[in-house]
Amino acid sequence: MESTLDIFIKAIFSENMIFAYFLGMCSYLAVSKTVKTAVGLGAAVIFVLVVTVPVNYLLENYLLKEGALAWLNPEWETIDLSFLSFIMFIAVVASIVQLVEMLVEKFAPALYGALGIFLPLIAVNCSILGGALFMQDRQYSTILDATAFSLGSGIGWFIAIVAIAAIREKIRYSNVPAPLRGLGITFIITGLMGMAFMSFMGIKYGDDGEEDKTSSSQVVVVDDVITD
Repeated sequence: MESTLDIFIKAIFSENMIFAYFLGMCSYLAVSKTVKTAVGLGAAVIFVLVVTVPVNYLLENYLLKEGALAWLNPEWETIDLSFLSFIMFIAVVASIVQLVEMLVEKFAPALYGALGIFLPLIAVNCSILGGALFMQDRQYSTILDATAFSLGSGIGWFIAIVAIAAIREKIRYSNVPAPLRGLGITFIITGLMGMAFMSFMGIKYGDDGEEDKTSSSQVVVVDDVITD
């Protein structure tokens, strides 16, 4: 069983939403022209993920999946509402995004204007729904693990969009070949950054280290038997 810290670190680096799964690329490419707007959207994505994934975890485990309603009535143990997962997850995401949009418009009107249509489009950002579906697929044992995953995923997405925004601000003054200017060079840089993030897949986490120790000890035992 993975520890909460392992889940959090993996979500940021080796399972980064952008560089490992390429989720949320539309907002990533469109709003990463300046660091200021990238920071604003990245913070909004973190907030939406941290709220929606735990809420969807509770819905999944106490309402939707088979046997989830047993806590209300033992006779309802056979009821399976998992076919409603998609529509329930999307409804939660849309509600939270609407809340974020109202807060940004109220307290940061300049950022609201800069983000434009892409702020309400967080509701259909595939990284947000992807977080809920990954949570459902991986069956995290506690809401703390689900929250750690959502926070790590949000921070990973934040790092990705801020990093590409900083690079795009710098390459404005670079001599980029005309056919590659704009999205062309952005795609190339994103691919190179994705390759760089692949190096984090070599990190040995808690469970991985224990498995390696177990396998190495088994090899030693086998060698001893063969030697004898």
